Amino acid sequence: MRPEPDGAAVAGPDDDASSSGRAAGASRTDRPPRELPSGPLTLCAFAGDEGAVLNRLVVANLEHLRPWMPWAKVAPTVEENVEFVRRSVEEWDHGANFGFWLREDSSGQMVGCAGLLARIGPGGMEIGYWVAEDRTRRGYATASARALTSAAFGLRGIERVEIHCDEANLASAAVPRRLGFRLARVDRVPPDAPSEAGRQLVFVVDAASWVRGSS
Repeated sequence: MRPEPDGAAVAGPDDDASSSGRAAGASRTDRPPRELPSGPLTLCAFAGDEGAVLNRLVVANLEHLRPWMPWAKVAPTVEENVEFVRRSVEEWDHGANFGFWLREDSSGQMVGCAGLLARIGPGGMEIGYWVAEDRTRRGYATASARALTSAAFGLRGIERVEIHCDEANLASAAVPRRLGFRLARVDRVPPDAPSEAGRQLVFVVDAASWVRGSS
């Protein structure tokens, strides 16, 4: 159950500028920080013990996630979410994908997931995210995507970041537009989830544009 880019969340108020400033850093690393503060949230790397909490959150939000998330067709078991967390930790250790859970700073609760996904070829990372239904319309998806974009450009060799979402998922498409990503293309793909139209929007930002927009 990977944090998919078709996140059911909408854009909201700006978070603080601390995460965007990291994009202009002189040195690059092989992995992002394990915690990324971003406005009302902190993005936390999976440590290995979050499976049961994640399962409760996913099951509680299954109807909210099912229209856009292929992995939300049936409720996962606790064991499946424990395995997802284990794989996330392993992928992080190998420097592949970087999964985070979203900690709401005011409550300390897990309110969603997000990640940097190495599946768009050399020099690029894709952002995925989803937010719990009762935490939508608070800017959490936008804050998460902003922090992850800056973190991605702090990684060696990364020169572009993409966000993919179905054309019908207006809430998810609002996030990259809010952050200044450009719509690079529209791909026709077979729908994977019940509400998808089969037209995938591919939003892109390059490192130079992100730094200029953050300054």
